Amino acid sequence: MDAVARASAPIDALRPRRLRRRKPLRFRNGLPGGRLFDVFADRPLGGRLRAARRLTLLALWTLLCLPIQAVLILLPGSAKIGFARLYHAVLSRLIGLRVQVIGAPCRDGPVLFVSNHSSWLDIPVLGGVLPAAFVAKSEVGTWPVIRTIAHLGRTVFVSRSRGTTAREAQAMRDRMAAGGSLILFPEGTSNDGTRELPFRTSFFAIAEGARRIQPVSVVYDRLGGLPACRRDRPHFAWYGDMDIASHFWRLARRSGARVTVVLHEPFPPGRLPNRKALASETQRIVREGAERLRQNRPVVPIAPPAAPGAAGP
Repeated sequence: MDAVARASAPIDALRPRRLRRRKPLRFRNGLPGGRLFDVFADRPLGGRLRAARRLTLLALWTLLCLPIQAVLILLPGSAKIGFARLYHAVLSRLIGLRVQVIGAPCRDGPVLFVSNHSSWLDIPVLGGVLPAAFVAKSEVGTWPVIRTIAHLGRTVFVSRSRGTTAREAQAMRDRMAAGGSLILFPEGTSNDGTRELPFRTSFFAIAEGARRIQPVSVVYDRLGGLPACRRDRPHFAWYGDMDIASHFWRLARRSGARVTVVLHEPFPPGRLPNRKALASETQRIVREGAERLRQNRPVVPIAPPAAPGAAGP
């Protein structure tokens, strides 16, 4: 009878008895310590604890520094500038960013630092590297907490409305006439971090008040210790309808993040004939440096444009 059954179902005759299991095989984790030490598994709890720790330290550091800067800003001297750089540098580390700087900031002030702009992260990054105040849109002055930090950082707010443009431009010229340097984002807004938007020539109306212009390229080029690709840009770039809270939380959960700041060679604004040429040449330098960083290629500060009638810079 058994032979007849096997003949009626030939495939059963070829199937070994040991594979006819009622329950599937289950393998235990071979790594010691179970799931907690499984390096190949997701660890959402670890990321949340890291983000919560960073947020707590950031809040404590800010609460400690605000009254100190409030006093320093009332006193003469450059202590308020140095302390603002210290605050932003530590802030970048607390967020989880390692800042790599190529080149050196120009000391022949006042300097107009011109940079690409992809995120609110540019503020603590550049604030910790450059001895200068930011030029920001007026909306920033209405955001809770951030507006207080911006005011203590001596930020110059611009509304870009026709009725106030002349007055705001004069305020920036007065700041530079007093010896203060400024950080300008001539794109006018942030973007997805994969390219640079056209530099607006209107932002260079104050260029004649600076002794030097220094182009700056900023690229967030590492995440998890590996080169950042297009897929990783939303962890750094802040654009569209993103809100700061969720954007910060998503980045703070990650480790191994790095940003590279390239400080190109400065040049006098009078070297170029007009604002249009100044915006075009500055954007070329910033773009070339940023593209090299995105391609994970070595980069050095780019030389300034040649003076009219000269053979070289």
